[in-house]
Amino acid sequence: MVARFNRRKFLVYGSATLGTSMLLKACGTTTTTPEAGGGTTEGGTAPSGETVKVGILHSLSGTMAISETTVVDAEKLAIKEINDAGGVLGQQIEAVVEDGASDWPTFAEKAEKLIDQDQVAVVFGCWTSASRKAVLPVFESKDHMLWYPVQYEGQECSKNIFYTGAAPNQQIEPAVDWLLENKGKDFFLVGSDYVFPRTANTIIKEQLKAKGGNTVGEDYLPLGNTEVTPIITKIKAALPNGGVIFNSLNGDSNVAFFKQLQGAGMGPDLYPVMSVSVAEEEVRQIGPEFLVGHLASWNYFQTVETPENEKWVADFKAEYGEDRVTNDPMEAAYIMVYLWKQAVEAAGSFDIAAVRAAAYGQNMAAPEGPVTMNANHHLSKTVRIGEVKEDGMFEILWATDGPIDPEPWNQFVPDTKGFACDWSDPAKGEKFEI
Repeated sequence: MVARFNRRKFLVYGSATLGTSMLLKACGTTTTTPEAGGGTTEGGTAPSGETVKVGILHSLSGTMAISETTVVDAEKLAIKEINDAGGVLGQQIEAVVEDGASDWPTFAEKAEKLIDQDQVAVVFGCWTSASRKAVLPVFESKDHMLWYPVQYEGQECSKNIFYTGAAPNQQIEPAVDWLLENKGKDFFLVGSDYVFPRTANTIIKEQLKAKGGNTVGEDYLPLGNTEVTPIITKIKAALPNGGVIFNSLNGDSNVAFFKQLQGAGMGPDLYPVMSVSVAEEEVRQIGPEFLVGHLASWNYFQTVETPENEKWVADFKAEYGEDRVTNDPMEAAYIMVYLWKQAVEAAGSFDIAAVRAAAYGQNMAAPEGPVTMNANHHLSKTVRIGEVKEDGMFEILWATDGPIDPEPWNQFVPDTKGFACDWSDPAKGEKFEI
């Protein structure tokens, strides 16, 4: 599973600049003011000059607010830092913030507003795959650009989205391999009832078949549902002597799940839970005492030892408070703002097509380690597995020895095995046979 970092050369093909400029010119100090449709604009500290608007679209209310509000904080911090350093192409970034409210049609409506009414140059947003799928037709029909910061199920490679979270081969698949080697072969799959958990579990079942593991059960909760007792009863019946629980629940459901799992006497010694949507912020809000000994697979933990991470954690706490924590989606959100800035500066323009072409090959020394944007619109990333400790932090138990190249089209699922994506070559594009 460990793959060496491959320094690719990307073909950046020419593209004509189309349409009008995405710039909004304004003079004077940028302030926080209400926007039509309920949004707010937030900018930097420069006393004067032109601004460029960007959209921030996440759930600030509803079941997903437990996770997404912190991602917004990370994006705002990146924007503040960039503005304080002079902005991008000499312009200050002005963020228009919209609340998707954990409601997928609302995400689509807000995406349209950001593009058509606010005329943003880019949108940073979404968490769940359901919200991303809801806005995808908007960005594709308008040929606009979304940067998406959360690990997901793959099986998608849009020209209009850059994905800075993990593809399945950079999170889910390594986690399954590690569990098979270290925790057992019998798996019960539990997730929220929408596209990410169901697709992720399809991949896991195929991987277990190929690697000699067993899927002993599978169950789902509607997103936001906290009636977890029936699922825990099913897990205990399917795994009477213990076994692996692979958890892709999202949002508030995790609070009830871990508390009731402990209440049922199902501790990590016999029932280790591997989560792919529970990070430091969720641990903090659920309570570390309910998660100690359980596991998570991510590309980043706050405990990663890099100089860049030490600085970022210190800067984040200085901005938002010493009691705050960082996590993987926050880090992916933070670095995507910088990667977009680098692409804009490489293109010398805010034009969507020019920025898209210039994004290929962009790299940085991120808090998680080195990352590079591939021509399939996904990042090369290091994979890590951590265990929750009493202080709410993760002890890193295992990591790849360098970044893993992303595979948007899954190589365990028969329908997508043998396919790849390459937007630097128009003849290949979204899906081509290797």
